[in-house]
Amino acid sequence: MVLCGVLILASVPSRAEAQGVALALVAAFEGQRLELCSRIGNKLGSVSRDECLGAGLTQSGGWSVEGSVILQRDYPRMPARTPLGRVLLIGGIHGDEYSSVSIVFKWISILNKFHSGLFEWRIVPLLNPDGLLRQRSQRMNARGVDLNRNFPSPNWDVESRDYWVRRTASNPRRYPGPEALSEPESRWFAQQMEEFSPDVIVSVHAPHSIVDFDGPAQAPEKLGSLHLKLLGTYPGSLGRYAGVHKEIPVVTIELPSAGSMPSSSEMRDIWVDLVRWLKKHVPEQANEASVSRTGG
Repeated sequence: MVLCGVLILASVPSRAEAQGVALALVAAFEGQRLELCSRIGNKLGSVSRDECLGAGLTQSGGWSVEGSVILQRDYPRMPARTPLGRVLLIGGIHGDEYSSVSIVFKWISILNKFHSGLFEWRIVPLLNPDGLLRQRSQRMNARGVDLNRNFPSPNWDVESRDYWVRRTASNPRRYPGPEALSEPESRWFAQQMEEFSPDVIVSVHAPHSIVDFDGPAQAPEKLGSLHLKLLGTYPGSLGRYAGVHKEIPVVTIELPSAGSMPSSSEMRDIWVDLVRWLKKHVPEQANEASVSRTGG
């Protein structure tokens, strides 16, 4: 027993060893963050490496197929203020929609300066790093799966395949994958919805130049110069998964161009209108979610 006790104690790392492991993990993450931000800066003309590094992005626990880290920025509740609710903001679910990534970085810069605790935010500027950062960017991830067709929904196995074959003529850009949540990126994002429990999801795309909306609550009639046009949902889409089946409002911002950024004033106007809409509708959704959770 003494020998066993010695062996057990010997397997417990000392404080110095534990600190060494922690420092090594921090150094490894910093290396990953530097590499990813360097690659983003080389790919996107409107986001520099230094802007990416200065955004305050942290390790999310998510990874792409090819091993790129998925970064996020959290703005948690502030001690002196009760937030109106939680907002999950995502860009770059499609790797060839450059502007959807760039504009999220610009909005992070706004929050870094002016965050007041009005909401709790979780922001993911680039869900699909493999799609964006390959030599020729593509909509799909590294396994050729459209992440916005890979989310689960009732009868996904039949509906997603039927839609892909019949409605898109098996377009490889819209391949839903072999099964729901088959991809590490979509699995991780679905987990974020469970852990963060957002009251609203905002997803940025391009280039349809509209505002789309799925789920409960009243849709925003316009954000900046973008006006509401309901496109409906697709098997495996985030709108169907979160908006319809999980009843989390999903605001989809479709920017006018995938390759070019809106003007500074238009970016600001979209942001201001979005926050104004969130202030009105997030508390309603948060209250409904609270009642649902407590069974009241």
